[in-house]
Amino acid sequence: MRIGIVCYPTFGGSGVVATELGIALAKKGHKVHFITYSQPTRLDFFNENLYYHEVDIRTYPLFEYPPYELALASTLVNVIQYENLDLLHVHYAIPHASAAYMAKQILKTSDREIPVITTLHGTDITLVGKDASYEPVVTFSINASDGITAVSRDLREDTFKHFKVTKDIEVIPNFIDLERFKKQKKDHFKTAICPDGEKLIVHTSNFRKVKRVEDVVKIFSNIRQHIKAKLLLVGDGPERSHIESLSRDLDICDDVRFLGKLEAVEEVLSVADLFVMPSEKESFGLAALEAMACEVPVISSNTGGLPELMINGKTGFMSDVGNVEEMSANALLVLSDENLPKFKLQALQRAKEFDVENILPLYEDYYNEIVEISQRTIVR
Repeated sequence: MRIGIVCYPTFGGSGVVATELGIALAKKGHKVHFITYSQPTRLDFFNENLYYHEVDIRTYPLFEYPPYELALASTLVNVIQYENLDLLHVHYAIPHASAAYMAKQILKTSDREIPVITTLHGTDITLVGKDASYEPVVTFSINASDGITAVSRDLREDTFKHFKVTKDIEVIPNFIDLERFKKQKKDHFKTAICPDGEKLIVHTSNFRKVKRVEDVVKIFSNIRQHIKAKLLLVGDGPERSHIESLSRDLDICDDVRFLGKLEAVEEVLSVADLFVMPSEKESFGLAALEAMACEVPVISSNTGGLPELMINGKTGFMSDVGNVEEMSANALLVLSDENLPKFKLQALQRAKEFDVENILPLYEDYYNEIVEISQRTIVR
């Protein structure tokens, strides 16, 4: 099948999932065309079935903001026509679903039809999409899609709750390439960070308020009162300066390191003992899955799609949002020398259920279903 994939080419979860999906599809023999404004961060190797088309965004004095949606729609029309695509799969509703609808209408003028699948990832529904400035367009674009998927049952329910969606939504969870995240022996790295055998705690995010990085630091401070430990914070964002200040106030600066944005996050996770994700909202929890794939148990909140991923008391523990004291106590329980090996093993076993080899067929089956329905509609 010839598939077009539209996504954000960034470190965010939707872009990562879309890129990894395209790579997996290409390995299975599908022709995959990425269409976005720059090369996706994980699209870093050559495969004869992978193609990249850059959206050319022109700037003119008339435009205060370059009209990306129009440039994307025009590029989609060209790629669909000249590469003879069978299906267009757009990730993140804003503005990809509306650009896909526009492209589809343009193509109809030349009797060219193409089915469009929109995958909802989270903040395109739970945050940005609910903004009154975007809601009518988001609702229309979702309903105009031939197929809709969501990365968790919780996100599916949120979509039906906040938008007047008239079509069914297929739940296909996020996935992991276990080969990439297979635990790597990097004892020298662990020794350099934890020279005295400290336990290593890791958190990765975009440092927005919804990620509650402040809670991560408070949990770590509590852990450190009982055992020797180090904290690695991976990522960057608007809360970073506040978190740096909080670390100084709690007098834990010597044991906290800010690593910034990292592409090869698995190299850090491979030496971690515990991953902390106390988010206010997670539509799925991809970062937690990546940690579990590296045999790292997780302390998390029990919000959004996390209960669909985590097994409380097995892969780690979940607590109510903001319950720092309970999360701290559970972290110490997991980190004990007696319990840690068991939790590491159970985290990996759960992650294996989300291996790309298990999830990819769900996408392929859905692609075939939507293409078949579209072809029947055209015949009629």
